[in-house]
Formats: sequence, structure tokens, C-alpha cells
Amino acid sequence: MQLSFRIFAVIAALAGVAAYVILNGADSKPVPDGIVFGNGRLEAVEVDIETKIAGRVDKIMVREGDLVKEGEHLARIDSAQLRAQLLRAEAEIASAQSLVAQAQAQITQTEAQLRLAERELERASALVERGHTSQETYDTKLSQRDVAKATLDASKATLISRERNVDAAVAAKQEVETQISDCELLSPTLGRVLYRLTEPGEVLTSGGKVLTLINLDEVYMEIFLPALEAHRLAIGSEARIVIDGTDFAIPANVIFVSPQAQFTPKQVETASEREKLMFRIKVRVPTELVKRHIEFVKTGIRGVAYVRPGIDPPDWPDWLQKRFTPPEKQTSGS
Repeated sequence: MQLSFRIFAVIAALAGVAAYVILNGADSKPVPDGIVFGNGRLEAVEVDIETKIAGRVDKIMVREGDLVKEGEHLARIDSAQLRAQLLRAEAEIASAQSLVAQAQAQITQTEAQLRLAERELERASALVERGHTSQETYDTKLSQRDVAKATLDASKATLISRERNVDAAVAAKQEVETQISDCELLSPTLGRVLYRLTEPGEVLTSGGKVLTLINLDEVYMEIFLPALEAHRLAIGSEARIVIDGTDFAIPANVIFVSPQAQFTPKQVETASEREKLMFRIKVRVPTELVKRHIEFVKTGIRGVAYVRPGIDPPDWPDWLQKRFTPPEKQTSGS
């Protein structure tokens, strides 16, 4: 009976140790006063790559998991019909330009007629004064001059109208060119392909999703801190992220402190209730650091973010100063 009690006591002690390890972490390290921390996971903004125009998917250049650079071609929508429209738009521009040339020639001809009519009117006026011609002849020359002037004004108006037609045709061509350009789907950012949502040959409507990327320019971790700790933080406060199962710290900075508390009612009356207020904090890994270690960046993995306030911050402990060192690449002969 005594032996059984001792075995039970040992089991209970081991269970207590196990519970302590689970709750506190087997490799937990002391955190200096003033440094606050919270659990979270690495996240990144998801970007949907969508078609701006309806059409058939011609080609997709990437697969799930591929790393893509900003401006890299991701997919293409078939543009054969649009290219036919482009040829028609170019033909309409050429036709409109020929009408402009015709209007310009008409203006040149009308200007010559107007100059001739003005000279003949001057001669008729002189002859009328000397009595060598009739008033009727003068009136005829005057009418011819006025008709030539009106014809010139009409020709100039026609030229302006036809030039506007050229502008409209050029705009139509540019619109088609823009649509053709929209058929090429480019990566808006440095990222990794998360989902491939369609395949070549499928017909998509405007706004149809083709791919989903993870924006690796925006890698962050969200944690929740009590009000008494959150109010001491400032935008830009230094942070360290320690991924579960690692012994190095990733430098980061606070980029967001929620202006609203969560997990509590809107109205709080007592001090104990106010202590339950939790604020969402976002710490971001610098883009330059992400790019240097891009092959090792993974979202969704969990860890702990440690933050020190912007006012009179304590020193980081040594175990939060250790930086990540990528393993050396293996050579082909090794």
C-alpha cells in the first residue's frame, strides 16, 4: 500500500512537471521588466490576381509555391480578337488622317480663290470710280469675294471636325492597346504563389481570379497585449520575433496599435474589468531583411513577438540579440 502511494506520488510529480513545461515552455527564458510579449504567427497580405477583361486563359507561367518578382509575367489572356480590333482602329486612323489632308487641300484651294476674288474686287472698285464699268459688275465681284470667304470659313471648320475624328480614332486605338496590355497579368509585388485558381483554356469573366499571391513586402505578426502594456508602445517601437523551435531573433518594428480594445464590452466600470482590455498590435519585419533571406521566409508559422516601449526602453537580453544565420549552400561536389 505504501509502495503504491509512492508510485502515485512520483506520477503526480511527473505530471506536474509536464504541465509546467507545457504551460511555461521547456526553453523559457527570463524577460527583462519593461519588455512585453505575445504569441502570434507570421502573416502576409494576400493579393488576388484578377482579369480586368473577360476572355479565355491562354497561358499561366507560374505554379503554386513559386517565388515571383514585381513586374514578372504571371498569366496571359487570349488577345486575338483584341488584336483584330487594333488593326481596324489603325485603319480608321489612316482613313481619318486622309480626310484631314483632303480638308487641308480644300483650305489651300479656297484661300487662293479668296485672294483672286479680292484682287478682282479691287480692280472693279477702281473701274467703277472712273466710270469704266457698271455697278452691277462690282456687285458681282463683291458677292464672289464674300462667297470665297464663307467657303474658307466652312473649310476650316471641316478641318477641325476631321482632326477631332483623328483624335477619336487614336483614342479608340489606345483603348484597345490598353485592353491588350491588360491581357498580360503581372505581379504587383515581390511574393509567392499561394493558389493557382484556374487553368489554360478556361473562360473568365471580368474580375475572374487567376492566382493568389502572398505579398512578401508586408510580412508581420499580430499579437494582443493588455491595455496597461499596449499604452506604452509607440509606432516604430523595436521588436523581436522568435519563431517556435528556433533560437534566433528576427528584428521588427511596431507599425500598428489598435485604437480600439477587443475581447471586452464597450462599457467597463471596474478596474478589474479594465485590466481585461486587449489591444491588437502589429509588428512588421523590414522588407530589406525579408529580401535577404527570402528563401527561408514562410508565413503561418507560430512564434512570440517581444516589444520594448519607445519611452525609456530596457536593453535587449543576449538571447534576443542573436540573429538568423542562413546555412551555407552545399556545392555540387559535397
